Amino acid sequence: MRLLLIGAPGAGKGTQAEKLSARFNIAHISSGDLLREHVRDQTSLGQRIKSYVDAGDLVPDALVMDMLRKPVVAASEAGGYVLDGFPRTVDQAKAAFEVANRLGVEVQAAVHLYVPDRELIRRLLARSRGSDDTEDVIAHRLEVYQQMTMPLLEYYANREWMFSVDGTRTPDEVHEAIVSRLEKLAAFDTTEERDAASA
Repeated sequence: MRLLLIGAPGAGKGTQAEKLSARFNIAHISSGDLLREHVRDQTSLGQRIKSYVDAGDLVPDALVMDMLRKPVVAASEAGGYVLDGFPRTVDQAKAAFEVANRLGVEVQAAVHLYVPDRELIRRLLARSRGSDDTEDVIAHRLEVYQQMTMPLLEYYANREWMFSVDGTRTPDEVHEAIVSRLEKLAAFDTTEERDAASA
């Protein structure tokens, strides 16, 4: 199973990715965590991306693609992945699809976690204590998401299975809603394959 989570900062992608990873025994690949690890460890990549991360801007596509290629391929060979935080733009999605399709590791379903901006700001301010995230940085991150990432919803709706889930509910409720939809998609896929085989 190869899944993609789409959602604004604070929507709960990390929490749901961990739950889905455990539920289906697939790898949780977080582009944000990987970026922060590179910055923390002061790798050559980390030194190149630090200014983008600090400002809340998107890291250039080529750098993110280079960082994710090996983890995604390894996870696919081991049974699948849930990808959290990438792609963030339609251009990234198109480039990622070309690479993933060539390697046979393309996304099978995209899950959109919907949370209103007011709740997102509340969550992000609550967890920013002790960090460098100010209200201005948070507002900028949400603005970048609206402009750059929201168009992904239409892109994936036209390419893969994509569905939205209310992300304001409890983490367990959100998880069960995602699993329920995925199980229906899997049943549909099995029926489609069986019908095609018997045609």
